[in-house]
Amino acid sequence: MHRDDVWRAIDDERSSLADLLDDLSGPEWETPSLCAGWRVREVAAHLTLAHTGVGSAAVAMLRARGSFDRMVHDTAVRQAALPVAEYAVRLLGMVGSRRKAPGVTHLEPLLDILVHGQDIARPLGRSRPMPTDAAATAATRAWTMGWPFHARRKLDGFELVAVDHAWSVGQGPRVEGPIGAILLLLTGRHAALAELSGPGAGALTARLSPAQR
Repeated sequence: MHRDDVWRAIDDERSSLADLLDDLSGPEWETPSLCAGWRVREVAAHLTLAHTGVGSAAVAMLRARGSFDRMVHDTAVRQAALPVAEYAVRLLGMVGSRRKAPGVTHLEPLLDILVHGQDIARPLGRSRPMPTDAAATAATRAWTMGWPFHARRKLDGFELVAVDHAWSVGQGPRVEGPIGAILLLLTGRHAALAELSGPGAGALTARLSPAQR
């Protein structure tokens, strides 16, 4: 996707997720998300931090003693103290902006909103179709970026093939499914395994055993 198309997709996803958040009940906000250790509330809070500036990021990193993972966790937990009505408002406030957090490309906000949107919607049984071109672009980024997903290493020895887009990576026994499910797999959401099939699906599921999830 062209950079402008990526930003349009980000805007569309933020707008539609804001609509979903506006519709959530109290218990839904407390539901565990697909993102391990986070409720729906923390995931939504995290997404509203996409415009964090250099100064705020530096302070948060210091508070986390230099640990990026701890910084991401702690900032989401602090942001989750806001009233839940704030999250949709803040997401909508980002629409049209091209501002990014320090140290990321324009592809990370796309990957974030697509994957975290599913982290929220799927445990709630909410339908949230993923646009295939955007999902394929995010999947390529997840496959090539290494840290934090290390998808290429973890899924080595399999060919991953989308059935709804001209996208594939890897070599080995074929594992196929919707590009949205493949994106979730690449980013460590093993709930997506249920949507995958093909000659290599059983072996891949066995490799990603509960002990490794």
